[in-house]
Amino acid sequence: MSHTTNFRHSKIIASLVAASMALAACATATPAAPAPTTAAAPAEPTAAAPEPTAPAAEKIGLFEGTPPEPANKEELAKLSGEISIDGSSTVYPVTAAAVEEFNKYAPNMRIAVGISGTGGGFKKFCNNETDISNASRPILPAEREACAKNNIEFIEIPVAFDGLAVVVSKDNTFASCIKASKLKEIWQPDSQGKTFKWSDIDPSWPNENIVLFGAGSDSGTFDYFTEAIVGKGKSSRGDYQASEDDNVLVQGVSGDQYALGYFGYAYVVENTDKIRAVAIDYDLNPKTGEPTPFAGKCVEPNFETIKNGTYQPLSRPIFIYVKAASVDKPGMKEFINFYLSPSFTPLIQSREVGYVELERAIYEAAAKRFNNRVLGTLFPNGEEVGATLDRYLQN
Repeated sequence: MSHTTNFRHSKIIASLVAASMALAACATATPAAPAPTTAAAPAEPTAAAPEPTAPAAEKIGLFEGTPPEPANKEELAKLSGEISIDGSSTVYPVTAAAVEEFNKYAPNMRIAVGISGTGGGFKKFCNNETDISNASRPILPAEREACAKNNIEFIEIPVAFDGLAVVVSKDNTFASCIKASKLKEIWQPDSQGKTFKWSDIDPSWPNENIVLFGAGSDSGTFDYFTEAIVGKGKSSRGDYQASEDDNVLVQGVSGDQYALGYFGYAYVVENTDKIRAVAIDYDLNPKTGEPTPFAGKCVEPNFETIKNGTYQPLSRPIFIYVKAASVDKPGMKEFINFYLSPSFTPLIQSREVGYVELERAIYEAAAKRFNNRVLGTLFPNGEEVGATLDRYLQN
């Protein structure tokens, strides 16, 4: 069976999960918006958006080969055990692909991967219900406290870079670039109950209502987007169609010409026949209102711009967290070391998975921390906009 078939099977599973959640996600009201923060004055609409500077995603850096087999494949074939994983829908495709590849060599390992959002995953993890938690952001101080109350220690492992994409339907032929300050105006808590039109962003765009889709409040994507765009984590209007499952959001955005949503870039790569990402002009710092060094540059998300840090402020690392008490479970050491090895990581940047592979030195440092059982996080404050992973090389 080809890699393509395997990874698409993972996403079919995710889609089935999404389908079962879709009606509930659309029908259930989202929580009330948190207390508003002070917003910077929005930038005036421009007569015409600048042309995006980044090339199309499908032309940049896709891995299309076959990784080398693991040197210990004979030992892997003898493994038998169970591992439970839950958490972020954004990280799901990466971990699900790792599981499928690992099962080629360790067919008797039973590894279940669920989706409940980053926050929901940490609730289960800190309640001793799972062995590994997928997370699209670093663990928060409050979540660390919850784990500590139950004597749950963990090892933090970065697995890839992701970009949050601001997304429209393929039927939307007009939206090319949106200023970050305009996104803040749309999504900040003060905008609760206010309807925006596309012509509010650019007078040359249609005088049609913008239909908003976005991550649910248990999602790490929600945490990062609100921190990066609004200027305060978890600070958002609440009157939009929300889900912790990115597949549900893909279906919602693709079905409405005037929809605007945000979710992980990998889901754009997988659904280029339905949706597309717009370029972002990171014009103003959402906390200070001051111009940024990126102002005036419209940059689309793709493998190159996410990895080199020019796609700002919506590039981020994603993680898995391994429960320290589960490290000695049968097959756990082998699975994590496979996940971080050259036998798997090149596939992270395949079309079927759609994320950005880290530098080999980062994976080696993460594997060393895991094998040495180095506990805790290198992100003591939780979410960091524009975070890099050099700290793993220094600790």
